[in-house]
Amino acid sequence: MLEKWAAAVNGIIWSNPVVYVCLGVGLLFSIMTRFLQIRHLKEMIRLVFKGKSSEAGVSSFQAFTMALSGRVGTGNIAGIALAVGMGGPGAIFWMWVMAFIGSATAFVESTLAQVYKVKRDGLYRGGPAFYIEKGTGLKWFAVIFAVVALVAMCLLMPGTQSNSIAVAFHSSFGMDMKVSGILVVVLLALIIFGGVKRIANVAQVVIPFMALGYILVSFYIMMTNLTALPDVFLLIFRSAFGVDSVFGGMVGTAIAWGVKRGIYSNEAGQGSGAHPAAAAEVSHPAKQGLVQAFSVYVDTFLVCTSTAFMVLFTGMYNVKGPGGDFIVHNLPGVEEGTQYTQAAIESVFPGFGSSLLAITLFFFAFTTIISYYYIAETNMAYLVADHKAKWPMFVLKLVILGSTFYGTVVKESALAWTLGDMGVGIMLWVNLIAMILLAKPAFRVLKDYERQRKRGLDPVFDPEKVGIPNAEYWSKEYRQPADELTITVEPGKLQARKMIDK
Repeated sequence: MLEKWAAAVNGIIWSNPVVYVCLGVGLLFSIMTRFLQIRHLKEMIRLVFKGKSSEAGVSSFQAFTMALSGRVGTGNIAGIALAVGMGGPGAIFWMWVMAFIGSATAFVESTLAQVYKVKRDGLYRGGPAFYIEKGTGLKWFAVIFAVVALVAMCLLMPGTQSNSIAVAFHSSFGMDMKVSGILVVVLLALIIFGGVKRIANVAQVVIPFMALGYILVSFYIMMTNLTALPDVFLLIFRSAFGVDSVFGGMVGTAIAWGVKRGIYSNEAGQGSGAHPAAAAEVSHPAKQGLVQAFSVYVDTFLVCTSTAFMVLFTGMYNVKGPGGDFIVHNLPGVEEGTQYTQAAIESVFPGFGSSLLAITLFFFAFTTIISYYYIAETNMAYLVADHKAKWPMFVLKLVILGSTFYGTVVKESALAWTLGDMGVGIMLWVNLIAMILLAKPAFRVLKDYERQRKRGLDPVFDPEKVGIPNAEYWSKEYRQPADELTITVEPGKLQARKMIDK
């Protein structure tokens, strides 16, 4: 009963018009920012490693890894393999398209999160709920997003991650899925009861290390099958546009699965990446906007593509046609998703490839659940005053622990994925509307940043000069760090000037 209801609701949330709206909004933002994802690529990389943390906020790199911990999860491994299985190889091309234009979307939402962030209980808080209220003045609209985010992050999405962990551990080690669930819940409890700083510290260590290792494994598999490279690229592009003899009738399906799995993985437009973006200690909102735009690139073009290439290079996948029958059936009896990727790695690393993926998937999925909790906590902080937040936050922890465990005992992985897609979709609907209404302030911030950079300055944000009201933190509380100022003495006067960023 639950499976049928979830599938029906998901069909509405992810109907074809929604898919094309996602593409359209990303393309619009790309045009309006003059394709910043190309023009500022070098600047994105520079900013990732620049900046320091503070008592109230995390560094740009920590915010980058916190966002990546949400973006890099089971969607990068199981989700991409599932996209190939349901949409064919052409889904990978549309996933790339979604990432390219989605990086502009990520810039807009993350910049807005910085512009309208607040300082509460000694910590920076921000995200769609905050910028909706301050940017549009529609408190009820902001409350809707906060409630939707709590439902998605606490109830609908954690089970997808924990289910993939349990399936991988059962397949590789024969571990009972309930035991996997208990293990994940205990470890999760130890971290989420430690606060935001502990979340950032875990993310900045685990994510870069595991992502690099996963990419290297993929690169090795590609090198062992290097002669297949032209054929794989040709298969992806031909399938994406319906000119392949096998996948010719799957263009619409390929687009839908590529966009859906792309957004699930890189989260551009969903609003989730905006929450850690707001926690960064920066001198200008565009800095973190550019950093988060780059995180979409890392997630999709490196990690997701690694999965796609492993599966396609080794041929370890099935594809279901529009009618539900297999048009490619290389792995009889194997469920689409995680097990495709396991089979691909096992074919090159026999005896331990499957176990290697299970461990990698654990870290990816586990850090994603941690990120979900942080986003849920931020939205609870928006809804409940600090002095009343103790018990709501405690209940929040219990709910996410419960839904995480439930995901490990769900009999059908398809149900876990359907619920996860619902969570992404409902957040996406609300946040896309908000970003369309608030895009102009983000564009102004980008122009201000570019103008200051052309003058050789390390940009500092002044909302009054840019013409953005209600950016209360920046207008009332922000103080430029002393180590970013140079004191110079000229005849007759003492002045402080900004250090020129070389």
